[in-house]
Amino acid sequence: MYYVHGVNGPVVTVRGGREFSMMDMVYVGPERLIGEVVGLRGDDIVVQVYEDTAGIMPGHPVEGTGAPMSLKLGPGLIGNIFDGIARPLRTIEKRTGCYLARGVNIPSLDAEKVWKITPRTAVGQTLSPGQVYAECRETNAIRHRVMTPPGVSGRVVYVRKAGDCRVNDTVVKLETPDDVSVKLTLAQEWPIRTPRPVGRRIPVSMPLVTGQRVIDTLFPIAKGGCAAIPGPFGAGKTITQHQLAKWSDADIIIYLGCGERGNEMTQVLEEFGALIDPKSGRPLMERTVLIANTSNMPVAAREASVYTGMTIAEYYRDMGYHVAIMADSTSRWAEALREIAGRLEEMPAEEGFPAYLPSRLAEFYERAGYVSALGDREGSITVVGAVSPQGGDFSEPVTQNTKRFVRCFWALDRQLAYARHFPAINWLSSYSEYLDDLAPWYEARLGRAFGENRARLARLLQEESQLNEIVKLIGADILPEGQKLVIEAARVARLGFLQQNAYHGTDTYMPLKKQAAMLDVVLTLIDEGKKLVDLGIPLGQLTATGIFDRLIRMKYELSDDKGDRLSRYKKDIRDCVARVLADHQ
Repeated sequence: MYYVHGVNGPVVTVRGGREFSMMDMVYVGPERLIGEVVGLRGDDIVVQVYEDTAGIMPGHPVEGTGAPMSLKLGPGLIGNIFDGIARPLRTIEKRTGCYLARGVNIPSLDAEKVWKITPRTAVGQTLSPGQVYAECRETNAIRHRVMTPPGVSGRVVYVRKAGDCRVNDTVVKLETPDDVSVKLTLAQEWPIRTPRPVGRRIPVSMPLVTGQRVIDTLFPIAKGGCAAIPGPFGAGKTITQHQLAKWSDADIIIYLGCGERGNEMTQVLEEFGALIDPKSGRPLMERTVLIANTSNMPVAAREASVYTGMTIAEYYRDMGYHVAIMADSTSRWAEALREIAGRLEEMPAEEGFPAYLPSRLAEFYERAGYVSALGDREGSITVVGAVSPQGGDFSEPVTQNTKRFVRCFWALDRQLAYARHFPAINWLSSYSEYLDDLAPWYEARLGRAFGENRARLARLLQEESQLNEIVKLIGADILPEGQKLVIEAARVARLGFLQQNAYHGTDTYMPLKKQAAMLDVVLTLIDEGKKLVDLGIPLGQLTATGIFDRLIRMKYELSDDKGDRLSRYKKDIRDCVARVLADHQ
């Protein structure tokens, strides 16, 4: 038995402890608070405690487990709500009330819940790592594939019959090549800081379709890719991630509330609990895992929460699912790193963050990807991390280091948010490096014209930005008619296409084919307007027809029962141009 020597916030020093190793999980004090070894200093060890250390004092016992901080993985994770170290909050509430009590060590999986399993192996077969040996229906949306853990293989000598089974019941017995008997249950444990092994990584080739026009059309993210959403307070980071969680075509959503305010996580719980999944018609929570580590919870658990979420994502990826992680926000995770580094008396780097901040960010984002998992199943993890730079300063360390490790950057703009333009993604400072990787996928489904139209839209918005600088100096009336057309058409593109109402039944989600058709309508307006400009007809005669304002409202009129509406808009544009020509003649 070892004993506490000193306490500094969540950091506890233990005298002696040569038997401990780095990252070993330990229990601290009479309440057995969960901690992790983060430093070895001669004969002393330094423990990071994941709970409030109030009341811990020198002389209190410290007990080692001999194993790293691990997460029990199995059926029952989907639809559940966990804290940063994977303790089920609903179960804790039933036992201790609405407040999270200290020292409550409840397993992530309910050991008493019964699952109906179907074996997928037989006596005499040989199981290798990643091979499925049983299945059960975890939710109506997710079929849970019970896999042989990495590093385990052998010949099957026993298989449980189909029927009821608990997570700790033996399902299969193996005899390894070393004549060691191994019992396999419905669950397995895995260290949260260690990436799960894969067969091979596959180059990304398909987008994560989100139904958000500014993302899918201008700045797409690939399945298996990484994106950052930086922005100041109030710019819409959280609501953008909510939209992605609700509407993206990922099989499973891991929503990670890392240091968020309690009211924001309450909103997530209420919305996700009531929302119906458009793919299955069932509650969205049937394919969602929520990890809630709010700002008033222990800061050390906040640091661990991102690894908890990533480990769960890797587990379902290995089953062959496409998983999307919404990490909100990585800035508060970095602040937890800074606070703990200060307690450990480590040398600070820029703005007080530890020198290893870039490497920690890299370790997190590099666990994303599109892979062929053990067992020859393809799956992916897509990471969307929110960044909250103080004052909206994108030059601060977390934002700058995040840009080094992501290929998609959705920069939120304060001025757009103040103008009620959401998503407030600035089309001039945002970018996606996945365009070339995804071009064949888009071309096969939407045609070559879609890529050309997207490039035309980007040029239109860029040209409008340049013209606005001139307008600020001399006014819009001095501009030639061709440049006036650019400004008016860009206004239609911004308000009618890029702006999207998350609370409107029709506009909240837009399928890709409709996005392509809407973009084609906007560009048709430009092409037809140029005909008038080339003939010397003032643009004001076309704007007087009201066609520009009608196109801005078209996004609200594209419900499923009006599939031909977009083609009629193109006809309306041509009719308006024809009337102007007739009047001019």
